[in-house]
Amino acid sequence: MTKTAFQRARSAEAKQQREEAILAAATRLGAERGIRQVTLTDIADAVGMHKSALLRYFETREQIFLKLTAAGWRDWSPRLRAELESRPPDAAGVAQAFAGTLIARPMFCDLLAQAPLNLERNVSIESVRAFKLVTLEEVAAINAVLHDRLGLTEQQSIDVIATATSMAGALWQMATPGPEVQTLYRADPRLAHAIVEVGPRLTRILTALITGLSAK
Repeated sequence: MTKTAFQRARSAEAKQQREEAILAAATRLGAERGIRQVTLTDIADAVGMHKSALLRYFETREQIFLKLTAAGWRDWSPRLRAELESRPPDAAGVAQAFAGTLIARPMFCDLLAQAPLNLERNVSIESVRAFKLVTLEEVAAINAVLHDRLGLTEQQSIDVIATATSMAGALWQMATPGPEVQTLYRADPRLAHAIVEVGPRLTRILTALITGLSAK
């Protein structure tokens, strides 16, 4: 589709279709390149729009990716809760459920790291409010399952969820440096410790945390 062929939406339905096309393009580009490497112009080009036209639908690139982060929470939370229900109600089972469902969503891990660093900083207050309300709703749902399975308090559950999501984001960034840096790590045995395996490390961290909380 050429830029000139992409006409301005004239109805609510057409506007929604435009927004969905923009979000789909941002998702594809983010998965291919990493969130930091995708510009607003890249997204506009991918959907055949001028950047100025795209700004009629989203205020900034950060708003686009913040909306995708909220969608990521809505996708991850029910899957996590189903995993928690199916695994043994112990620290190892819960840690594996968190780690497994997170590493299965690499772009969500990338978004989790970018949200507090960048995505919440160049959007309107209303956009931040909408995003936070989604996360609060999903955290409450996960909290209910953690309380049922492990007897954790609300604050303990929040600590587990915050640790899982923040560490998944940080570890994913460490595990996906640029190709030249990856080659360096693998070529020099002294740097082998810099090669991060996200799943096993996240599982170990969460197992230790949940074991300590459960003992209190």
